[in-house]
Amino acid sequence: MTTVCTPADWPGTEEEARAVQDALRARVVLDEPGPPPGTGHVTGVDVAYDDERDVVAAAAVVLDAATLDVVAEATAVGRISFPYVPGLLAFREIPTVLAALEALPCAPGLVVCDGYGLAHPRRFGLASHLGVLTGLPTVGVAKNPFTFTYDEPAAPRGSTSPLLAGHEVVGRALRTRQGVKPVFVSVGHRVSLDNACAHTLALAPAYRLPETTRRADALCRRALREAAPALTAD
Repeated sequence: MTTVCTPADWPGTEEEARAVQDALRARVVLDEPGPPPGTGHVTGVDVAYDDERDVVAAAAVVLDAATLDVVAEATAVGRISFPYVPGLLAFREIPTVLAALEALPCAPGLVVCDGYGLAHPRRFGLASHLGVLTGLPTVGVAKNPFTFTYDEPAAPRGSTSPLLAGHEVVGRALRTRQGVKPVFVSVGHRVSLDNACAHTLALAPAYRLPETTRRADALCRRALREAAPALTAD
């Protein structure tokens, strides 16, 4: 497990964080298809918080995209680096997520975030932010539609409907299990929306959420339980 210090130049105010989003958003690549589903590595990242103790833990879990077997995993813990502000959650998560990715013994391949990419009020959610900083192809798979609207997809697995900000398509609602609430997929960086949905469906053969998210969620929660007492004792 890696222990993370917040970078000295990390934004400290909402205005500074929005300025960083504005500067980095122009670097998002939207004209690449991304790796084919079922090939290479695919990595899930997720975080867990203990706000009372001011601790955040991140996990990165690498799966073989063809078999969904775990190839490698890493965790990182640190102090929460930014207050809770809707639309700026990436600034609470990025330092520890980057540290977890850097601690992996192998290339992560496509990175799947538990959150948003272009489906974000400023079109620059965690998946886009992480993709720009690392250069990796990234997608966001969220549990809810945030502030956006959508029509219910048809009941069968694989059905989709546009996720909309007014008339602008920012992602898709994707049915990963028949008759079960959809997930909300958006492009992060260097992946097409079609490919992002295909990857998500391939990663969710049995449950609503992709295996990347399920495994990273379990690992970061365990890392938080193990790390919080030691960090708060310092």
